[in-house]
Order: sequence, then C-alpha cells, then structure tokens
Amino acid sequence: MTGHGQASVQNDQVRVVAELKSVNNRFLKTNINCDLDAAHEAKLESLVKENIQRGSIHLRLKVQLLGSESTFKLNDAVIRSYWLQLSEIAGSSQHINVDSLLVLPGVIADNIRDDLNEIVWPAAEQATVEALAQLNEMRELEGNVMQKDMLENCKIIAAQLESVKNLAPRVLTNYSKRMTERINSLLKSHDVSIQATDIVKEVGVFAEKCDISEETVRLGSHIDQFNQVINDSPSNGKKLDFLIQEMLRETNTIGSKANDVEIANHVVEIKTCIERIREMVQNVE
Repeated sequence: MTGHGQASVQNDQVRVVAELKSVNNRFLKTNINCDLDAAHEAKLESLVKENIQRGSIHLRLKVQLLGSESTFKLNDAVIRSYWLQLSEIAGSSQHINVDSLLVLPGVIADNIRDDLNEIVWPAAEQATVEALAQLNEMRELEGNVMQKDMLENCKIIAAQLESVKNLAPRVLTNYSKRMTERINSLLKSHDVSIQATDIVKEVGVFAEKCDISEETVRLGSHIDQFNQVINDSPSNGKKLDFLIQEMLRETNTIGSKANDVEIANHVVEIKTCIERIREMVQNVE
C-alpha cells in the first residue's frame, strides 16, 4: 500500500529528519539513503522490517550536526594528490580549475564516522520510528477502504454463487430433454429403435461430468475463509492471496463443467469480482 511519513528529532548535538515513502509491491523491498555507516543502516532496515511486511519502502535520512563542527570536511591529502597529477598532465600552459577538483571522488569526506555514528543513532532511530508510525497510519486508512471494497465484492460473489447453485439442477434436466428430442427426431427419419436404458446411461455419464456440487461447496468455503481472515487482526495478506487463487480455480472449473449459458454469465460476474479483489489483495499486509 502507498503512504508517506516524516519525522524530525533534534538534540544539542544533531538534527535528524527521516522521510519514508511506500508504494505497492507483493514483497518487501527496502531502499535506504542515509549518512550513517553500514552497521547502522542495517539497524534501520531491521526497524522497517519490524513494522512493514509488504511494499517498496524508500527511507531517506538527513543528518545535520549542530555547532561548529561540519558534517563534511575536505580531504587535504586527496586534494594534493589530484593537484599534483593534474599539474603534471596539464603542464604550465593550462590553468587548473579548483571547482573541478571538488567533484572528484574522495575530495569531500563525510565526517560522520565511528563515535559520530553513535551520537547520531539515537536521534536517527527515534525519527525513523516516528516516521514509520505516520506511514502505517496512512497505510491503515488506505487498507480500511480496500477492506470495505473487497468485502463488497465477496458479497457479490456469494450472491452469484447462490444463483449458480439454484440453476445447477436444471442443467441435467435440460440435457436429458434435448437429447430425447434429438433421438426421437432421428428415429422418425431412420427406422431405428433405441432402448430407454441407453438414454439413461448417456444422461448418467453427462450428470457425472457436469456435476459442480463439490466446486460450489469449496468456493463457498473459500469465501467464508476469506471473510474471516480479512477481519482478523492483523490480517494475513499472503493467505488472502492464496484463497483468492483457489476461488478463481473453483470458478473456472464450474464454468467449464456446467455447460449452461446462464451459469456461464454468473461465472463471468464472479471472475470479474475475483479479479478486482486479486489486484488489491496483493498489497495487503
């Protein structure tokens, strides 16, 4: 789910601003941009994973040291090395632009190292936690809207399934009627006799092939499970994703076995609702 969170923490030594953005993703992906070392960056990633299970998360941490000490400093040794090498290459005929030296790798060194990381970390942790709280609050609001929409679609699916159940018994009756009419028509044209038992056998084979009772029961069960899981606290997005796949599987089987136009129309409506839910459920925590 999408969301945004931002928090600022300041003490006598440092000011830290944490900004979080999230976009939809079936899995959890983190992108952290900060002025801290790798160890503290790993701690930030752990904080994110403790609070978020799904989504592409971008965390940007801005650090400002207060007082006379700057966050960055010039690396004299690196600058001298660059200057000497460029002077040898350029010779006395060309002027070396000092501005061009400042963009070279290693010239400006980040001054946040070792002890400074330890100074910055408490404020960075607090700012990140507060930003995560804001982010999750926004994501929760979006989740409530999505939950309402998915439950409405589940109601539509349940209603369509009930219509399918009501239509299912007539499939066999209609098939038996159509087959009898066709056979009688053929018998009139060709002086041929047929036993009633043969018709019964044929109808029995068709009845077995078009029986959708098991599929309708399972689909109804999946709907009930979906409603239960989505109302759990916390809900389980991956389980919902699995249930919606199973619902689609049973619906496809009903459509292929039923061999009835009206049932096929209800199947289309069910699949439309399932597709709406499927797009949303992949982003649920």
